[in-house]
Amino acid sequence: MRFVNKLFMACAMSVLMASTASVAADVKIGFVVKQPEEPWFQDEWKFADIAAKEKGFTLVKIGAEDGEKALSAIDNLGAQGAQGVVICTPDVKLGPGLVARATANQLKLMTVDDRLVNSKGKPLENVPHMGISATKIGEAVGQAIVDQIKARGWNMKEVGAIRVSYDQLPTAKDRVEGAISVLKQNGFVASNIFDAPQSKTDTEAALNAANVVLNKNANIKKWVAFGLNDEAVLGAVRASEAAGLKAADVIAVGIGGSDAAINEFKKPSPTGFYGSVIISPKRHGYETAINMYNWITANKEPEKLILTSGKLATRETYQAVRKDLGLQ
Repeated sequence: MRFVNKLFMACAMSVLMASTASVAADVKIGFVVKQPEEPWFQDEWKFADIAAKEKGFTLVKIGAEDGEKALSAIDNLGAQGAQGVVICTPDVKLGPGLVARATANQLKLMTVDDRLVNSKGKPLENVPHMGISATKIGEAVGQAIVDQIKARGWNMKEVGAIRVSYDQLPTAKDRVEGAISVLKQNGFVASNIFDAPQSKTDTEAALNAANVVLNKNANIKKWVAFGLNDEAVLGAVRASEAAGLKAADVIAVGIGGSDAAINEFKKPSPTGFYGSVIISPKRHGYETAINMYNWITANKEPEKLILTSGKLATRETYQAVRKDLGLQ
């Protein structure tokens, strides 16, 4: 009798395991990104792939560089029999259209990085979203700058700040305002914060914008710089070099931990680029894929809003920070 019971239990377990494997194999999840060639999105896909291998589901990776492609991607996934999609849309104002298209294709929808908005520009709060807390990341940048000002023994009232700005992008504005709030809380003179508006979000545009600020304020000899990303801040660093400022008189902190930032850290001698707040794509790729899988298989809907932050990396610590965030 004991043998029969053991045999029954073994058979039952085999059936359960086979059934679970079958369920996982039947799950298909789309992961749509707006700039598939960018390292950030490549890393998101990489970590989503890890989730797919762990759980045994099929991951369909699609690049959608414009609104039409994003909507087509939803239809494509529906035709393939997918049950859910994680998307970073090229246009957040497509929100209602993407929701309608996902519903028509019987797809569960979750957004990552950029949150969908309605016709009035307000977030679609019913769509689960994992995003980056732009304000918190900006505050981390500001704190890193303040700490370095104090460590170098600078007089806060004699320091100028280059706010490399791209205010038409809300995330960019939130990041720089987060940095400014920390600077002001620590006694930074508001009138010494100078706006350097970019025409584009690249290094060249930032360099040109920062040049204007430095040329107009040549009396200030010590500077800090911050902006949307590493590229913006590196533009300010290049401008400071062109203006004849020494690296020791500049504290620039970027965001992203980009290849450009890593290359700056690798230079034989330190530059004015002090650090970068690295945002990890691991949670954004792995966790959103897992959340979608659990939503499909166990009807466990993800939290409506999940916000992540970053970690400061410097010339001395960037390798350890990247390893900790799963980037190497």
